[in-house]
Amino acid sequence: MNAAPVPATHREVHLAARPEGPLTTDHFRLVEAPVPVAGPRRILVRNRLMGVTAVMRTLMAGNGELPMPGYAPGAVLSGPAVGEVISAPEGSLKRGDLVEHNAGWREYAVLGEDEAQRLDLEALPDPVAHLSQGFVAWLAVVRGAEIRAGDTVLVTGAAGGVGTMAGQFARLHGAARVIGSTSSRQKADRLTDRLTDRLGYDAAVIRSAGPIDDQLRALAPDGLDAVIDLVGGDQLRAALAQARQGARIALVGSLASQTAGSATAPVVIDTAHVLNRGITLRGIAGHAHLDALGQWTEEFGRGLRAGTLTVPHTLVHGIDRAPQALCDLLAGRHIGAVLIEL
Repeated sequence: MNAAPVPATHREVHLAARPEGPLTTDHFRLVEAPVPVAGPRRILVRNRLMGVTAVMRTLMAGNGELPMPGYAPGAVLSGPAVGEVISAPEGSLKRGDLVEHNAGWREYAVLGEDEAQRLDLEALPDPVAHLSQGFVAWLAVVRGAEIRAGDTVLVTGAAGGVGTMAGQFARLHGAARVIGSTSSRQKADRLTDRLTDRLGYDAAVIRSAGPIDDQLRALAPDGLDAVIDLVGGDQLRAALAQARQGARIALVGSLASQTAGSATAPVVIDTAHVLNRGITLRGIAGHAHLDALGQWTEEFGRGLRAGTLTVPHTLVHGIDRAPQALCDLLAGRHIGAVLIEL
């Protein structure tokens, strides 16, 4: 079967203006633009799937605090995507290959071969898995919180793309009890549903159901051995108060402030409490642990094939719906990763 001809134009999403306060679809602009032309040693890719993540809100603020370039008003956004190679020069990539790259938020992209990586569907059998946040979740469990057999574990922001994977990895690495924090009873029920989702959680703290400290004391009366913190703020403070002697805390995200675009997340910490209990706090970022990609891929792929791991996600259809999907993610309306099918 012949491939469909490449159109003259495609759609891409630009940042219309830097947001101040809550993100809305007015901060985006859907633009029809000429399909880019691949020059020498460049490939043309038709994007099929892209991810939206909370860090994109921070990139829109342009404050330069992250180890990646921010978004500029009037320019096309970027982000992780899976696409099909439409044309390529003689090289390692061929027409029809599926590749992962960072030129999402557009239907077509021109890339250097070193900017795209062929999907290894034998290692990770589902393209969705290649856009998951499983690597960060795995790092938080294995290198951040160093979860051990018998641990009682708390994961804050448990219903998001990282949190829904972290609970599963924590269970696989021997955690005896896994508690997640989330924003609603509906999400709490999904996290703890052993019959359908199997996300690894035994119980959930619900932000709107009363003081976090009281809920944590009730759910983990003997304290917490390990914490994977994606939120910061009051939830991190409460987790530290409930941490046991020698507890390990993996600091992975700062959703408490990130949803508003801030790259900082101040929290008051009782340093005497941390010292007296020998608590370890460790920041975890994927770009600092690229040496672990092979080990993670092997474990992740094995779990996917065996059915012991899953990639919870919400699939939204159409690039025109991507801005609303990101707004909904930041408002806590989705469970798992949020992916856009182009």
